[in-house]
Amino acid sequence: MAIRNHIDSNQPLACVEFPSGPVPLGSNLYIERQPLEAQIYQEITQPGSVIRIKAPRQMGKSSLLVRLLDRAKKLNYRTAYIDFLQAENEVFSSLDKFLRWFCANVSRQLQLPPMLDDYWDEDIGSKVSCTVYFQGYLLEQINTPVVLALNEVNRMFEYPNIAQEFLSLLRSWYEEAKQQEILQKLRLVLVHSTEVYINFDLNQSPFNIGLPVRLPEFNLEQVICLAGHHGIDWTDDTDVRKLMAMVGGHPYLVRLALYHLVNSSPNLDLLLENASQVTGIYSNHLREYLTILQKHSELGAALELVIAAEAGAKLDPIPAYKLASMGLVKLEGDRATFSCNLYRQFFASQKFESHDLQKQIESLQQQIKNLQQASHTDRFTEVANRHYFETHLKQAWQKLAIEQKSVTLILCEIDFFKLYSDRHGQTTADNCLQQVARAIGNCIGQDDLVARYNWAEFAIFLPEQEGGSAFKIAEQIRLQVKQLAIPYNLLGMGGFPSDFITVSLGAANTIACLEKSPEILIEEASEALYKAKRQGGDRATLSIINHEKDSNSSEIC
Repeated sequence: MAIRNHIDSNQPLACVEFPSGPVPLGSNLYIERQPLEAQIYQEITQPGSVIRIKAPRQMGKSSLLVRLLDRAKKLNYRTAYIDFLQAENEVFSSLDKFLRWFCANVSRQLQLPPMLDDYWDEDIGSKVSCTVYFQGYLLEQINTPVVLALNEVNRMFEYPNIAQEFLSLLRSWYEEAKQQEILQKLRLVLVHSTEVYINFDLNQSPFNIGLPVRLPEFNLEQVICLAGHHGIDWTDDTDVRKLMAMVGGHPYLVRLALYHLVNSSPNLDLLLENASQVTGIYSNHLREYLTILQKHSELGAALELVIAAEAGAKLDPIPAYKLASMGLVKLEGDRATFSCNLYRQFFASQKFESHDLQKQIESLQQQIKNLQQASHTDRFTEVANRHYFETHLKQAWQKLAIEQKSVTLILCEIDFFKLYSDRHGQTTADNCLQQVARAIGNCIGQDDLVARYNWAEFAIFLPEQEGGSAFKIAEQIRLQVKQLAIPYNLLGMGGFPSDFITVSLGAANTIACLEKSPEILIEEASEALYKAKRQGGDRATLSIINHEKDSNSSEIC
């Protein structure tokens, strides 16, 4: 191996900084992975585009993002950069607080004064307010495309409820941009580490829109080029093949080796001999992975199968996918092999099983809790199921009856849902149900309950709610669902109250008492719902049941 002062007579050797953080603009230590760069540079020019850059840690995501934003500025686009690692924990205490923080930061990035109070309306909800703020204020003030880069999106997955709501909001903007010109100005770039899948339910992944960009490892020619930029002549590819046999083409692992070869340890064979040891140059990187595997014993057990296999191990799909997302293994057909020898050598000498009895007890308790929760939950919409609702209603009624408190039940049904399902199929219908369920959940309080009551019908139980305030909640739900703008797309069929999915709602309010059964609440809410549907749908009606036996039904529209 020869270390030289210049790559050629016209290209001076770069100052070789320690590999940490994104590679600065102008540094010749950045290696392009064409045609990837050309593809995303083209995609950012498309109206309403979304680019999702994903890869395991230290693969070069931030370095690519820096160059994408630089390209956007050269196109005279406005740019805003949000790093979720900069958000305090308090920001994630509620969806409303998070979205206000998000809008305020984007405003300042675009050098516009935050005008949140002028656009925020608690009656329509924080997601709709956020949308109105972007459409009616931010994008309206700017005449050029706006590139909004969201880095470290994986931070949000510490707060799954907020992550689900926020990313579904971004998805709705992406869909609406196909019809709304104002949203076509917005170009979204989401950057996240694939390690987030360790704690995230893969069946609920929101990363399913736009252009997915997964960063590949460097190939042989790219590693030779990077070595040259470090002043190392590897035109004879013997040494580069030695290095790649140990660490593959992982950008960070390659750069770290080259840094040490230039600055402290010019003997490649010695460096590789100690690579997997605790005293080696990769010790911090390896220990971070070991911590994750010891915390998630199912992944450690799966990796032990890979260690024991000569020609790759056949793993269950979920741990196989998660290990591949971490970058530890490569999947070839139904078999997993280590992505590089460094990981094989290091993890072959480690133990992943935790013998902490308390941790085992906590794990079993969590499994029991998960099973109990699953028995109470509708598997499609993830709200409570009918059985749990009926049990909860009876128990709550008894408690409220002792104190003779007000109680309200709302029945909410999606209008013309059978026609919609027959025309679009089960998958699309299920997706609609999920979105409506989330919209309802956004409108109710922590002590309230929403359940899937029938096929396209939801029950919303509001303890201690008066009729008037409950009706406002029903109206808010109706508007929230309409704001989702899920198109009916029933061509050739007329007579619908809206071009988009709507709901009808029947609310019933009474004073709980021991002489009555909660069935009276269900019967009256059903009658109110029938009245709303009979009048064309897309409306809410309220029935107030007198404390005596008779009911006084009144409609409020």
